Amino acid sequence: MKFIKNKAFIGTALMMALSLSSCEDILEEQPRATYTPEFFQTERGVQGGITSMYAHLRYIYGQAYYYNTTETGTDEVTYAQSADQNFLVMDISGRGEITPQDSRADVLWGAAFSNINTASGVIENAAAVGTISDALIAEARFFRAFDYFQLVQTFGGVPLDLGAGELKFNITPSRTSVRNTVPEVYTRAIFPDLLRAVEDLPAMPRVTGGATKTLARLYLAKAYLTYGWWLENPNNIPTYPETTRTNPDGHDAQWYFQQAYDVALAGIDNPGPFRLQETYYDVNLGSNDRNNEIMLYADHTETSEFYNASSLTYSNGAAPENFAGWMMTWNYTNIRSALDPNWEENVSSVQREASQDLGRPWTRMAPTIGAITNTFADKTNDSRYDGTFTTVYRGNWPKGGVSADVLYNANSLPVTPGDAILTFLNEEPATPITYPNGAGKSNIGAGELPERSDFVISPRGISRIVYPGLWKLGPYRTDNGDGLGQPNAASTRPFNIAKFSELYFVAAEAAVKGATGGRSARELINVIRARAGVWRWDNNGNTSKVEDHSAEMIAATPATIDINYILAERSREYYGEGYRWFDLTRTQKWEELAGTYEIAGNEFGQHTPQTVTRNIQPYHYLRPIPQRQLDAMEMTAAEKAEYQNPGY
Repeated sequence: MKFIKNKAFIGTALMMALSLSSCEDILEEQPRATYTPEFFQTERGVQGGITSMYAHLRYIYGQAYYYNTTETGTDEVTYAQSADQNFLVMDISGRGEITPQDSRADVLWGAAFSNINTASGVIENAAAVGTISDALIAEARFFRAFDYFQLVQTFGGVPLDLGAGELKFNITPSRTSVRNTVPEVYTRAIFPDLLRAVEDLPAMPRVTGGATKTLARLYLAKAYLTYGWWLENPNNIPTYPETTRTNPDGHDAQWYFQQAYDVALAGIDNPGPFRLQETYYDVNLGSNDRNNEIMLYADHTETSEFYNASSLTYSNGAAPENFAGWMMTWNYTNIRSALDPNWEENVSSVQREASQDLGRPWTRMAPTIGAITNTFADKTNDSRYDGTFTTVYRGNWPKGGVSADVLYNANSLPVTPGDAILTFLNEEPATPITYPNGAGKSNIGAGELPERSDFVISPRGISRIVYPGLWKLGPYRTDNGDGLGQPNAASTRPFNIAKFSELYFVAAEAAVKGATGGRSARELINVIRARAGVWRWDNNGNTSKVEDHSAEMIAATPATIDINYILAERSREYYGEGYRWFDLTRTQKWEELAGTYEIAGNEFGQHTPQTVTRNIQPYHYLRPIPQRQLDAMEMTAAEKAEYQNPGY
């Protein structure tokens, strides 16, 4: 296969915006000798352009460094022991400053503009081809709006003209650019495209994982909700480019909150093929991937390296691989158990395995203590803590070649394969844990409780080096056989992007902001909370657990729900999935909810929580324009400074 880098084709007003990646994605999905603008004007070219829009998701979602920008620095996540500068700066806690050079939001900037230009090309050329259906064109409209929505939330106002005119397909190199304002991006690009997508997309997807009317409604409702908050601006957060917080057509924030509510309810009442799963556990269970609660995902496969777009046996740690799940996986392979009761010789009892509860350790991101103790305070009725984290690490040493039938663990008690080796307790125990000085027998600083064979760590004892893993993003493969599988390969699971459940959250948040209709915020949230109370499996116990605590969950919901409660519920539902920074910046609650956090230190055996203060400033509510973008533009230093977001 030969890739032709046609200079006229790859140039745009944003030299970083349109790279060959969109072309290569099409070639990867359907090989051709060459790919040129002329081919883009054929039916096959247009269809290839549509295919590339789904492929471009893999360059954003599952890309761990971008994933870091959506979670690190929030009340959910801080940096972990092995974090490099990519992660340290995002925490805004004195370990470095976010700059245009090191903000990994550059991942979104580069991938999104390339796809936007491809989408504009599809929309323009489809009309000329004449045989492309409105439904297929609507997929391009959806993705153009989708990318602009992610960009405007992240950077503020961004360019609508990539060199050929506003929302026009560009094939001519240009090194200048002008940023539109936030209202212009919403009212000229996002809303019109999504409204048309809602009208023209089918209820049933054209292909597995394809865009639908319900998906478009979700993003239209989210865009209305986000823009309503932007217009209201309760904490006077600055915007850029500077503009008044007024809408061109005169609608106020309340009008947009009502639109968000109405559109979200329309999605709930007209779901097409989508619905809530019966249990929360099933939503993120690897063997149940692509279930009908998931409306959009960046797809991968374990059956073909070609269609997976990366190796099935090793990883380079780069897009288009799905390697985000490694980041909150600590090095559990350091755990040791003994071959004899006297601990004269020890072995690794939990070995690296390509299973959802384990996976490849990188120790770059860690949950805060508050996420464990406050967000997931109810671990008895609410199944979401159990369906989010790996809290018990079980022995798998025979798969790694250790032939012993029995090992000796905490209190020198025997354990067999499958037994708990390390447990992160749900609550602080009545009997104090005996922790060692340093790494201790477990080799990771875990403690012991009387008569228990598993080492233990309490919720307030987690640290930057040892903490519960993120089960929901763990790998799942069917080709492991009886061994450890391919734990060093990137995950072959899809990375979930949009879930049907979020329609309930959007409608509930809009109701809290004053929208009215047939269902209250409490009623909407209780649909989600009732489902969270239904159990069919206990991850912690690795056993069946058929219990229904939905009545208790509903009864515990406050009579009056405020925005902080909505945000807490969103964290319980979507913890670690890349939602949190957007949630906190949309509602302007970032500093209030994430300004301080607790966690223990970087060394094994450190279990005393430390309170850390973040220096979250108003300008941080926008990420910096990537330095590579500025360097590529032929503009004066003053013009580049004016192009950059203030504070950076």
